Amino acid sequence: MNQREHKFVRHIWDFYAQQGRHTLPWRKTRDPYRICVSEVMLQQTQVDRVLPKYRAFIEKFPNVETLAHAPLREVLLLWQGLGYNRRAKMLHECAKEIITAHQGSFPRTFKELCALPGIGPYTANAILAFAFKEPVLLIETNVRSVYLHHFFHDQTDVSDAELLRYIERTLDVKDPRGWYYALMDYGSDLKRIHGNPNIRSKHYVKQSAFKGSDRQIRGALLRILGSAPLTRSGLHKELSQFEDLRIDAQLERLCEEGMLVKHRRTYALPD
Repeated sequence: MNQREHKFVRHIWDFYAQQGRHTLPWRKTRDPYRICVSEVMLQQTQVDRVLPKYRAFIEKFPNVETLAHAPLREVLLLWQGLGYNRRAKMLHECAKEIITAHQGSFPRTFKELCALPGIGPYTANAILAFAFKEPVLLIETNVRSVYLHHFFHDQTDVSDAELLRYIERTLDVKDPRGWYYALMDYGSDLKRIHGNPNIRSKHYVKQSAFKGSDRQIRGALLRILGSAPLTRSGLHKELSQFEDLRIDAQLERLCEEGMLVKHRRTYALPD
């Protein structure tokens, strides 16, 4: 590392020592299952929204065995309010795969982790870093913000490949877990003070509005059917603010994905 990079590293560690979110429950464990749950929940979701759901989820499903053997209906019901409900189904399938293919133990290689349902490259590396302290290269929205702000302050259209050179050079190989937590906390604070540096990333995609979206329809269907089965016409009445064709399209998709089932004329959450 050069002098500028050494100064950067000291600055990040100092910030983390004084303002880091050390009490987050997933930071108090090295259990790969609990870290996996937190990482899946945190995808495109703010920490404040995740905290109560994470605690409730871990209380209900404290380990991979209890999640794998739980009815999907229970998992979907507990997930409601977090959005992107397909994550819950994929996490459920991931738990079942770990039981059947890995005898209940989380795999410890990138390739094996990526082969699990719902686990992409970022989540696989997060599990390796936070559960197993592997010095992998990790990049997500807050980490990206930090390196854009400090090393590409006046540049636009910056690729992750350019950022990864600096991430590799400044990585704390002895404590990658703490280092990435520090970066994430600092990146979150940067956005609060300076706005979002990620708009200067080549990979930046603005999240689409939730209100009026298909995501809103999907979430509403799962919420309503979590209370009781309903017919198509009953769902049309419950969601009268949306066009019937849009509701029908999402009903079909949710059934194809296994998140809803149809019994004769009524729709319901799976057992």
